Amino acid sequence: MKDNPAEELAFNMLQESMNSYFPLSSQTWQSLLDISFFEEVKKGDVICSINDIPKYFSFVYKGLLRSYIIDDKGKEYNKNFFDEGTYPGSMVALLTNSFSYFEIQALENSLIIHIDFKAYRQLLIKENDLKLFQIYYLEKNWLIHKDAREVSIVQDDAQERYEDFLSNYPSLGARLSQFHIASHLGITPTQLSRIRKKRQ
Repeated sequence: MKDNPAEELAFNMLQESMNSYFPLSSQTWQSLLDISFFEEVKKGDVICSINDIPKYFSFVYKGLLRSYIIDDKGKEYNKNFFDEGTYPGSMVALLTNSFSYFEIQALENSLIIHIDFKAYRQLLIKENDLKLFQIYYLEKNWLIHKDAREVSIVQDDAQERYEDFLSNYPSLGARLSQFHIASHLGITPTQLSRIRKKRQ
């Protein structure tokens, strides 16, 4: 039993999310509980800093986060957004035990679960059900989704990229500022404002 109702609900949601990719045994789930912890994150808080070596990846129970990079002129570019049911983390840095090249910041007050990556990798080697979860998750979220986004950035114009964004993230249009959406699409807020006016 977890310490508070929100924490218990968060872990229930994590279990449901993971089982939707591949069902985990009670033994594997208990092992995951042992390497995870719950945290309340305030708007503006950073859970992974640029040039830090991260130790955890996370799961969002409630709230909204972004991952972003900053160029040498100080301009921000939003890489991804993470709302409920998603798994933020600087995965390349975790896999290579190296410095993160982007930052993960809360855009809303959020409730998240952190999972110790080193312990998770050790568990992944031992448990076949967790291996299958990992395979199916990566296929859907890293291969299929990432490939579609990269093609869209190259081939689609700004209007099409915005329409794709609304289609892929229907709940985020009202939760994100114009600045954050424009940064994600690789356009200026002024361009986005023109696109929105055309749609009205």
